[in-house]
Amino acid sequence: MYQTTLNNPASLRLEARTLASNYPALLAEAERVAAIMASGLHGRRKAGQGETFWQYRPYDSSDAANRIDWRRSARGDSLFVRDNEWEAAHTVYLWQDKHAGMDWTSHKNLPLKSERAAVLCLATSHLLMQAGERCAILGSEHRSRTGRKGLDRLFEDFITTPGTHSDFKSDMRPHSKVVIASDFLGPIETWTEELAKVAERPTQGILLHIVDPAEQAFPYKGRLQLKMPGLETVKSLLVGRAETAQEAYQARFEQHKSDIDALARRLGWEVIRHQTDEPATLALNRLYGLLSGQPSDYRS
Repeated sequence: MYQTTLNNPASLRLEARTLASNYPALLAEAERVAAIMASGLHGRRKAGQGETFWQYRPYDSSDAANRIDWRRSARGDSLFVRDNEWEAAHTVYLWQDKHAGMDWTSHKNLPLKSERAAVLCLATSHLLMQAGERCAILGSEHRSRTGRKGLDRLFEDFITTPGTHSDFKSDMRPHSKVVIASDFLGPIETWTEELAKVAERPTQGILLHIVDPAEQAFPYKGRLQLKMPGLETVKSLLVGRAETAQEAYQARFEQHKSDIDALARRLGWEVIRHQTDEPATLALNRLYGLLSGQPSDYRS
């Protein structure tokens, strides 16, 4: 879904149109989920301007005009905004894993794992930016944004960032918050090494663990062919009687979850575990509560 054939322009255009066509629907779903969530929120004070000077940065059209520091801007031909320490400490970065295995669902009535991760990331940024917080996509070259125009541009960044571990090397503001959305399938040693690059900034992090219900239950019976998504060169595994492997599989998956939880504890981060057959608002409630400092009734 996220890879293109650069030497085939016709294929590239077709794949680009297919990719882009999915995102307006995801954004609409994210805004719908955020609206449901917002209707149940009690009043929340917007982010203040802070008191301690942090830095000057170039003005962007997503900034309100009253954010411009006219004294600093008068020194040259460019407009500058004054960032204060409180604001810099409350930047939220979001990242969605875009590996091929995320583009999978066990049932036509369930969303792809990638779709649910996208909806939750976008809905979270929608709520936070409405409240005056600044958000950015980890891996994007663009700075954090706020407001409605900022949300539109953040959405563009969400589409274009690669969603690979290389994004973890990107610059981040110190003492920011980050949401990592993935199924975390893969060696825990790899995730430990890669997430350490983010945690060393330092940051406060949340691992948003997206799980398809079939990955949890392994409800299959009879002959079953297992394939590695995105790796057609890897030989598929044929299981003669899937039901005989269920117990061992479930034990391994529980270990997988325990490994993720242990990694989060070592980093001092939180884990939110969400199955795609659950309402998205459950995870969003928990996610927004952790990021905004509001209590939440939902637990992973």
